Amino acid sequence: MKYLVRLAYTKMVLMIQFSRIFAADLEKVCGQKLKDYMMLFDFSSKKLDLPNAENAVVGSSQPVSFSSTHFVSGNPIVEPVPGNLEKAVFGVGCFWGAERLFWELAGVYSTAAGYAGGFTVNPTYEQVCSGATAHTEVVLVFFDPVIISYTELLRAFWESHNPTEGMRQGNDLGTQYRSAIYTNSEAQSQQARGSEDLFQEALSEKGYSEITTEISELVSFYYAEDYHQQYLAKNPGGYCGLAGTGACYLPE
Repeated sequence: MKYLVRLAYTKMVLMIQFSRIFAADLEKVCGQKLKDYMMLFDFSSKKLDLPNAENAVVGSSQPVSFSSTHFVSGNPIVEPVPGNLEKAVFGVGCFWGAERLFWELAGVYSTAAGYAGGFTVNPTYEQVCSGATAHTEVVLVFFDPVIISYTELLRAFWESHNPTEGMRQGNDLGTQYRSAIYTNSEAQSQQARGSEDLFQEALSEKGYSEITTEISELVSFYYAEDYHQQYLAKNPGGYCGLAGTGACYLPE
């Protein structure tokens, strides 16, 4: 019996030592605070209920710091932008892979990672990950409608993730990973809702449940911290959680 207790104690000590070594190595490799990654993968602390305006965490009078120039295209990611452009905002889970999805499309002028859908003004990444802001991670897309239509952006949106998972995308669990479309005009709103109905048919044929995507008018978009902007261009081997369902969006 003493031998078994001693063996269990030794295993516990080794596991603690390994976790500390792993944490230190992870922080060196990633080059950013380890707590960011703990927030991404610590399922036990995730809040899955959205706060309301009264109990959401208080924000800041100052926005976070970020470069206004797109790391890939060199185009501005803040307004003013050329007058022929339109903008769209999508929540597709973790914004690292989602932003790359859109900046690679022909006709997209620039993109930016940010937060929307919640109540907290000028939120930080840590606050959004806590679930106390009601924001979700989103991508702002400036696009030329002559080259790429809003319908084509919707196709990329629907086919690149699973919009039936509620407050998660795959292994990414939390309110900040919910699927969302935030519209900038009545025309976008009508197209987004019509596309939802159409894609639901494609999902149902493949055995998926009801779409949980949040579709509403954009109230405010807050830019994410600079290290999140065009993250996968700066870190080509970085995490990308995009995974579609295999269903196809086929507008008439």
